[in-house]
Order: sequence, then C-alpha cells, then structure tokens
Amino acid sequence: MRTRQDDPPPARTESLRRSSWRALQSPAYRRYFLGQSLSLLGTWIQQVALGWLVYRLTDSTALLGGVAFLSQAPQLLLAPFVGIIIDRADRKRLMVVIQSLMLAQAVALAALTYLDLIQPWVILVAAAVLGVLNSFDAPLRHALAGQLVARREDIPNAIALNALTFNLARFIGPPLAGLLLGLSSEAFCFAVNGLSFVGVILALLSIDSPSERPHAVPFGSALREGFDYVRGSVPVGGLLLQVALLNFLAASYLPMMPAFARDVFNGGPDMLGALLGSAGAGALGASLYLVTRQSVRGLTGTIASANLLAACALCGFALTDAAWLACLLLFLLGFGMIAGNASTNTILQTILPAGLRGRVLALYTAANLGAAAAGGLVAGWVAERAGPETTLLAAGGLLFVVALRFRFGLEHLRVHLRPLYAELGITHVTPTMGRKAAS
Repeated sequence: MRTRQDDPPPARTESLRRSSWRALQSPAYRRYFLGQSLSLLGTWIQQVALGWLVYRLTDSTALLGGVAFLSQAPQLLLAPFVGIIIDRADRKRLMVVIQSLMLAQAVALAALTYLDLIQPWVILVAAAVLGVLNSFDAPLRHALAGQLVARREDIPNAIALNALTFNLARFIGPPLAGLLLGLSSEAFCFAVNGLSFVGVILALLSIDSPSERPHAVPFGSALREGFDYVRGSVPVGGLLLQVALLNFLAASYLPMMPAFARDVFNGGPDMLGALLGSAGAGALGASLYLVTRQSVRGLTGTIASANLLAACALCGFALTDAAWLACLLLFLLGFGMIAGNASTNTILQTILPAGLRGRVLALYTAANLGAAAAGGLVAGWVAERAGPETTLLAAGGLLFVVALRFRFGLEHLRVHLRPLYAELGITHVTPTMGRKAAS
C-alpha cells in the first residue's frame, strides 16, 4: 500500500519537473527511450559499414552519394502521404511494423554480404527499401515522443532527449563501426544492426499507449489541409525552408567521408570512424545543450547562430589537410547542424495543433533527411568532376549566404511566433505585437 511517505517531497518533485531528464518520469516514454537508444546505435554502425562497403567495391563518390540519396530521398515524395497515415493510425503498432521490417532488411543485407553475393545494384535496392521505411521511422519517432510523455510541458524535453539519444549513437556508432570493420567485416556490422531492433520492438510492445481515434477527414482533404496549414503559417513555412536549405548544403559532407578518410587523410576504417565520430561528438554536445534548456523561448536565435557556425566549419573542413583540425571542424559542424535541426523541431512540436502533427512532422523529416539525401546526391556528382574539397567549399559558401539571410529575417519570424507562444502560456503578448503579427 502506498503511503504519503512514498511520495517525493514537493521541492524534490519540482526539481524533477525542471530537471534535464524530466520526460523520463513518464514510464512509457522511458521504456521507448531505452529501446530506441540501442536501435539507433545499430543504425549508425550499419550506415558507416555500408558506406565503406560501397567505396571498397566501386571507388565511386557518385555511388556513395547515390546510396545516401536512396536511403533518405523517398521521404521527399512520400512525406505528405506518410503524415496522413501517421495522423490516422495507431502510432505504436505502426512503429512496431516499421522496426520489424528494418530488422529484416538488416538481416538480409548481412546474409548477402557474408555469402559474398553482394553487388552494387543489390546495395542500391537495399538502400531504396530502407529509404521507404525511413519515411515512416523518423516522423513516427518525433510524433511518439509527444504522445508518450504524461505532461504537455515535457514535450520539448522529450524532443531534446530524442535528439540526445540519436546523437549519442552518432558519437559512439561510427568509431565502434570502424573498430568492428577492422576486427570483423561489413556483414557482422549489418547483423549487429539487425539485433539492435529487438530492444525497441520489445519496448514498444510493453507500452500501453492510449489509442487514438482515426482522422475522419477524407484522404485528399487531409492532404490539402496539411499543405494549406504550412503555406498559411509564416513560422512553420519559414522554419521548414530553413531546415531544408541547412541540410541540403551542410549534410553534403556525410557521403564524402569515405573519400576524405582514404584519399585526403590516407587512412582506413579507423580514420573514417574518427571523422564521423567527431561530427557525432559535436551533435551530442548540441543535444546536451538543448536538454538543459527550460523553455522554447530564444531558440530562433540559436538556429541563426547554428547555421553560421555550420557554414564556417564546413568551409574550414574543405580547406584543411590536417586530420586533427578536420576532426575539430567536424565537431563544430555537427554541433551547428543538430542545434539548428533540433531547435526547429522543438519549436514546431510546441506550436503545432495535435491533429496536424503527423503531417507537418513528416514534412519536417523530408526537409531534414530528404534534403540531406538530395544534397548528398548532388555533392557526389559534383565531387566526381571537381573533387570533394571544392564541392564542400562551395556548399559551405552557399550555406553562409543562407545563414545570413535567416539571421536578418529573425525579427519577422519572431513577430509571428509571439502570439502563438502567448496562446500556449509560454510568453505574454502585447496588443501592439498582436497587431503586427496579424498584419
């Protein structure tokens, strides 16, 4: 029998509410968080191993970009439809299905590689299948974070913790993949990824999440409703455009990493792991910074600074031939990219109506991962002709221009955000501010 002595004192309860880990007080979210952490670690191990396998077999930066494109690009086409499905479906059951299919994909890839039946076209097909599954996985992860926490005010913290676990895996996964590649093979890395999905599937099956009524609007009307909302909302439309440009330009470095590791820095899998691990460390640092924040206020300024940091770091990385400096610059690049992406995600999840969350978050995922895949494809094609260093220098220069444009437009964005924050009780709005936003 529970007594009053079992309850934490009011001061401690308030401390927990305000802590950096307060979303983990929700048992459902806590189990999901732990399972997802293992799954994401396996995902990063497979991503590094797959890139190394492609470059080992083909020596082609264009094919590296092609694999990266196919693994994420379907989100560009499927995002609007996926969002409607997420808004209508039981999200927990849908996530179990998607994670199970991803497990099957990883096991098939491991078997084909182990039996020496792997060919470039097989890798491209596997990447395309993964791309379709990723179209569901990323927006589902974002939507579930908001659904599984007990208190609405903990949603920003849950989003920050989602980013933290993703980037902790991004920090640990690449160096671990480099170690596993040196000790075993690509097939073993793919098998490890397959095993990692078991944890999140079991965690999801153990969660008794509330079932949601399907969206009653016809499919075509729901699709139009989502696009109309984005077009009519200055903050949402502007933030989605900013995310798309940031990831199209900044994430172009990712598929180039095997080429930089081997041809620029004269290394092997260990160098590849060090480079990607440095970017992951920066991303982890950004996630830790966001976890400690108590409010969504001020995140637009964080986005502006993060974009400028990412642009400068990308240009510096393209110009250096010193491995230690490259790792430092990738740390800054990873910090800037995740600070920009996660801050945008937090603002969106804070202001979005519940009935539109799945559709808009699917568009956010397309603007994030889909644009990154398109940028990787273009970067791979350009690098075949101009070289990887010139390609990334040009991308960094363009990103610097985009970052300046966003910085100078901050006040316009804030004018439209203030009334939304006021409705949610995050801040107060004066009549003058309200008239500005309305105009």
